[in-house]
Amino acid sequence: MASRPIVPQHHQPRGEALAGDGKQRKNGAAEGRNRRALGDIGNLVTVRGVDGKPQPQISRPVTRSFCAQLLANAQAAAAVENNKKAVCVNVDGAPIITDGEAAGKAPVAAKAAAQKKVTIKPKPEQVIEISPDTEEVKQEKPVSKKKGREGSSKKNVQTMTSILTARSKVACGLTNKPKEQIVDIDAADAGNDLAAVEYVEDIYKFYKLIESESQVHDYMDSQAEINEKMRAILVDWLIEVHHKFELMPETLYLTINIVDRFLSIKTVPRRELQLVGISAMLMASKYEEIWAPEVNDFVCISDRAYTHQQILMMEKAILGKLEWTLTVPTPYVFLVRFIKASIPDTQMEHMVYFFAELGLTNYVTVMYCPSMLAASAVYAARCTLSKSPVWDETLKVHTGYSETQLLGCAKLLVSFHSIAAENKLKVVYRKYSQPQRSGVSLLPPAKSLLAAS
Repeated sequence: MASRPIVPQHHQPRGEALAGDGKQRKNGAAEGRNRRALGDIGNLVTVRGVDGKPQPQISRPVTRSFCAQLLANAQAAAAVENNKKAVCVNVDGAPIITDGEAAGKAPVAAKAAAQKKVTIKPKPEQVIEISPDTEEVKQEKPVSKKKGREGSSKKNVQTMTSILTARSKVACGLTNKPKEQIVDIDAADAGNDLAAVEYVEDIYKFYKLIESESQVHDYMDSQAEINEKMRAILVDWLIEVHHKFELMPETLYLTINIVDRFLSIKTVPRRELQLVGISAMLMASKYEEIWAPEVNDFVCISDRAYTHQQILMMEKAILGKLEWTLTVPTPYVFLVRFIKASIPDTQMEHMVYFFAELGLTNYVTVMYCPSMLAASAVYAARCTLSKSPVWDETLKVHTGYSETQLLGCAKLLVSFHSIAAENKLKVVYRKYSQPQRSGVSLLPPAKSLLAAS
């Protein structure tokens, strides 16, 4: 490559007028408007670095060796910039070039560029350490992100405030006890259309709402010839007749309900009390039974104390006074639901019905609504059979009564059980002493409720 001719230049600062030009142009141009010195364009070589920035201009001939030196300087400058972001490792065992060495020794950097080098760029999961003593490059194993997250998670440390709060709750009895699970008692009947699982909850809400409308209050003071003992004798006899006719349980409970409702609004002489009972059972049988007993059957069972016509006339009188309202929630309606909620066995079921019929016989239980009597019979039965727990969350939800609300009525039922063997009216006692009813009347009464009374 032929070198270009070099035009000599005056080494004067830029922007200053040449002395010679000022003398020659005294008459041609104004002072202060001298043009700048023009250099040789061929000598002004614009060298740009790797990063694209122009390098300082050098005013000297561009030879082959000088171009190589400029290229080496540019590469060295680029290497310095790369060293700021990465660490260069010499594969051939040459010493590592630091930033100071690369800046101060350009020729050495040019030679080092010819050697084989490996530039390791940092990765997010790698850590490179350079020991200051041995200057050895150590590469750690990649750290798993999952382990990093696990290591960052700390165990919950209880503070003094939380400890003191927990102790205060324990001292005050406010500890958070696990809630009892409420059993779905209708799950087994999901496929039974007759169980009406979709409507059963609404049905019993309606029963609880209207039971007060048909509830019988204390009426014995309004009866001139009838007392509590006479009523107990009548109910005891009706239970026996119901058992002989093998009628449905619904019929018995509806019969007692009709008798009490009629006596509460109509004064009845003593000689017609049994007639009221017979007519009430005839009506209940027609309402509940598929095959109801005939009127002549009731004439015979009463030892012909009343005629066929008298029974029909009393039936008509009762229906007129009750306004033909026979669809009422009796204790049996609630007994079926509450027994199911107690998840009973056969003995448990018989014991509940035993307490319920004891309650029907005694007039004092008239003050309790049907649902209360049914729930108290379940509670008394569980206490008698030592069931644990005596009253759980499932029973509380389905009955609507807490354990304390049932204690009064349950104590009465247990007291009736305690004197049933010595009582003159023993129909209920004998009925539930049979093996087919698990002989529940022969069991000792609940001592816990007797002691509390």
